[in-house]
Amino acid sequence: LPSGESGLGKSTLIDSLFLTDLYKERTILQAEGKSSHAVAKRTCACVRETVAAKSACEPTEGFQEEQSREGSWKSIAQYIDQQFEQYFRDESGLNRKNIQDNRVHCVLYFVSPYGHGLRPLDVEFMKAIHEKVNIVPVIAKADTLTPAEVKTMKQRVRDEIEEFGINIYQFPDCDSDEDEEFKQQDLALKESIPFAVIGSTTLLNDSKERPTRGRVYPWGVVEIDNPTHCDFMKLRNMLIQTHMQDLKDVTQEVHYENYRAQCIQSLTRIGAKDRSSRNKISRQSITELSLLPLSETEKLIREKDEELRRMQEMLQKMQQQMQQSQGEQSDT
Repeated sequence: LPSGESGLGKSTLIDSLFLTDLYKERTILQAEGKSSHAVAKRTCACVRETVAAKSACEPTEGFQEEQSREGSWKSIAQYIDQQFEQYFRDESGLNRKNIQDNRVHCVLYFVSPYGHGLRPLDVEFMKAIHEKVNIVPVIAKADTLTPAEVKTMKQRVRDEIEEFGINIYQFPDCDSDEDEEFKQQDLALKESIPFAVIGSTTLLNDSKERPTRGRVYPWGVVEIDNPTHCDFMKLRNMLIQTHMQDLKDVTQEVHYENYRAQCIQSLTRIGAKDRSSRNKISRQSITELSLLPLSETEKLIREKDEELRRMQEMLQKMQQQMQQSQGEQSDT
């Protein structure tokens, strides 16, 4: 889920990652219409060499400073919650074997290369969603910066992320038995955050006639697949190959479990309120019903007493009559 300011090359980078045009049918909206259409849903089935991955790429229309700050990320946060809600419903249903996982496992947050680090809107946006999803910050259009500027920008963004308490995706630590080469690669990957990226789908040919993608400038050629030019390949390998499963695991074990716990607590509170209301109604009903039958019962008891008294009188009369008839027979 790429997010960030308009014009930072979000769609171009996603096209570059999957070597295709995912958004050719997308309509670019004007600034005033973007807040209500902040999430444009696109799905791509991508099979890369030995890795078969179904990747749901959800591009978000870039937000502007003049837009409502809350509205800028509200649609994205709602979309993330909607996917959690759907997964929770499917998980609670009868057919739990074939659940389709459309949860958002990663948000690529694009930082503008033209500023001096994070802007207030960047900080507010990331803090609004950092407890819902894995955030991977990237510096967009890194070819507009010199290598020294890229290094300074990365350190500034890292410092500000820590200063403002923003939770971004943390790469898992290497196992102690891993070889040194792998440990060095892992360390280099961690030090690359935020990734300085360049996107392009234009195929070029270098002196060796090897096709490569990049951009041509008057001063030279930028190759997006060249690790000395940008971090594109590091980001691509991290997302599609090395850390895809870990991103899903963190989503399942941290972000989704937090959402699930909140849902259960909410349902428990609602159930407690319903039981309290039902108990209150039951106590009221019992009291009202007990008051009403008291007078009716008393009436019934009196009626029964009167009926018993009449029966006793009739029995006494019958006994007297029997005694009289027996006396008359003995006299005769």
